[in-house]
Order: sequence, then C-alpha cells, then structure tokens
Amino acid sequence: MSEYELVETTDQLARAADALSRSSTVAVDLESNGFFRYREQICLVQLASTDAVYLVDPLAVGDISPLGELMAEPAVEKIFHASGYDIRSLDRDWGFRVNSLFDTSVAAAFVGSKRLGLQAVLEEHAGVRLPKPRRLQRSDWTVRPLSDEAMRYAAGDVAYLARLRNTLADRLRRLERTHWVREECERMGRLRHSEPDREGAFLSVKGSRALDGRGLAVLRSLCRLREELARELDRPPFKVMSNDALLSVSADPDTKLGEVKGLGRFRRRPGVQRLRDAIREGLDADPVRPPKQTPYRERLSPSERGKVGERMKRLKQWRTALGTQLGLDPSLLWPTASLTRLARSPGTLSAELESPDVRLWQSREFDHSLRDVLSSLG
Repeated sequence: MSEYELVETTDQLARAADALSRSSTVAVDLESNGFFRYREQICLVQLASTDAVYLVDPLAVGDISPLGELMAEPAVEKIFHASGYDIRSLDRDWGFRVNSLFDTSVAAAFVGSKRLGLQAVLEEHAGVRLPKPRRLQRSDWTVRPLSDEAMRYAAGDVAYLARLRNTLADRLRRLERTHWVREECERMGRLRHSEPDREGAFLSVKGSRALDGRGLAVLRSLCRLREELARELDRPPFKVMSNDALLSVSADPDTKLGEVKGLGRFRRRPGVQRLRDAIREGLDADPVRPPKQTPYRERLSPSERGKVGERMKRLKQWRTALGTQLGLDPSLLWPTASLTRLARSPGTLSAELESPDVRLWQSREFDHSLRDVLSSLG
C-alpha cells in the first residue's frame, strides 16, 4: 500500500468523513499506545474506501465528531478485523458507537479458518501477503512525527479489508451462514468499555492464590504502589514492576530487594524506600481474606456430581461432532457456560434458549438436535 492521505485538521476530517459516507463500506483500524503509556489512547485511525485511504491523527485533529458520525451511520458498513478491542477503545476515548459492523475475523472463523490473525486471513482468503515488522507492531504511536514507513504500515491494515470482506461474505452466503455472522457482529457492536477494578486487581495476579492472608495484604499494597508509580511515569504497570517480582516479595517480605529481578529502578536508591514503605504498610494491615471460591458442583452430592460430569461429557461430544460435521471450531456452536447449566439441569433447555449466552442463530439451528441429546441423558 503506497497511497494515503494524512488527516490532521478538523476540516480535513470533515471532508474525508463526507467522502467516506458515500461509500457502501469503510474499512477501519486503530493504533493505540497501551504498550507504552499508562493513559492508553487512540493515536491513529485508519479508514479506507475502495479508492482512498485516510490516516486520521486524533492527536492533531481538534474536533473528532465527524468520525463518530461516520461510525454511527447505519447505511455504511464498517469493516474491522478482530473488532472487540477497537470497539471498546472508541467507546472509552470518545463514546462512539459502531453500527453496521462486519468483522472479518468473525467471518473467517465461521467459514472454518483455523488461524484468525489478519496476516493469516488475508493470505488465505485474499491472496495478500501483508508484511508485519515486529518493530512497527510494537511502535509507540504517540510519538510525532509519524514516519512514512509507519504510516504505510498502518495503511496496509485497511487497504485490503474490503476485498477480504467480499470474499468471506460470498463464502458465507454459499454456506448459508450469513445470518450467523450478522448476529455475532451485532453483538460485537454492542461492546462497551468498562474501567478495570484497579483496587481488586491484586487478586487476579496469576499465582496470588498461593499467598496467605499476610502475603495478599503485602501484594495489595505493592500493586497500589505500582499503580501510583505507573501514573506518575505514564507507563503501563507491567513496565514498572513485573507481577513475578511483586509475588516474590509478597511471599517473602524480608527478601533482599536488590536481588529481586523485575523491580526495575525501585530495587535501588532512591526508589527502594517507597517499595519498603509499601511492604511495611502491607505487613501492618489486617491479613486479606480472599473471596471464597464456591464451585458450582460443590453444592451437589458425590453421586449427582458424577451424573453431571457424565452429562457434560455427552454434551461436549455432541458439540464436537457438530463442529466436525460443519468444519468449525465447536466452541462457536454452543456456549460452554450454557452446556454447564444444562448438564446440571437437562430439563431447562427452553429457559436456556432465552439466556443472553445463547444466540438466536444457535437456537434456530441446533435446538432440535440438542433436545434429542438432552432427552437421552440420565
């Protein structure tokens, strides 16, 4: 991809959005800076019609609202690849809604593709080899000016999406799965950003369950410090101190901090004092009592747990056989959470069909088949 227009003013954006609004489809991609900055934000928006590519610089454009109007326009189909992150980012930064979404990653999954990255899907379905230099994939898109190489790379992410969309849409029609993907894309379009639970995030650190109450209190204090430092430095928390380092110190608060890898500059003066203060704060606090884990099956008798396990096995066998028959990943065909509930209560399928986990296309396509399996379960 060699031709693109860089959009850096509100007037330019308004003209670009007006031109794109006359297209039936617009390919969209975003570049953000979450790998480098604490305050993650969209740093570049790539837009493409069949005959033009625009690179919108939101750090320079004053009024970004014409982009929001284009995203919301139902008459223009927006083509994304693996849209979940982008949909949430558009909501987080500007409150934008995306109507008439076509996700080429979702479409590729429903025609049976095994590898769903953009490079792999483009090569399989459009015959396009898209170079993805790792150094550009990991660029800090906040930095200005953007190099021509970086902009060409960004333009390439949208330049071929319309061609890819057309190929996948044709295959979906022949497989009679268009409405499956349409519903999945409608669900994707309803995704919203939610702020992470930073106060309780320490409980989600992998390995934290091995800590006792005192260790968890120290880990909580260290995570608070890391969050504070990340804000001050405008760096993502994992680049300030690693989870492994925090776990190591929480498990053994008396360890020599200078010997702990993953603490960065904070294992040395002057930052080490803040680290020591956080450890002391955790040790002085009451031990943390983690939320009780109450697995669903623990409320069942041993014999009933055995029955539920056998039912779940049979239900997964049904789903796997269906996936083999259709040439699809079985997990696409019925939600595991729903199968888990049905394994416990096989007579509740009618209610289960109303669950938000179950898609309309799934209930229409597989209702009778699933009822037959459930009726055979003990």
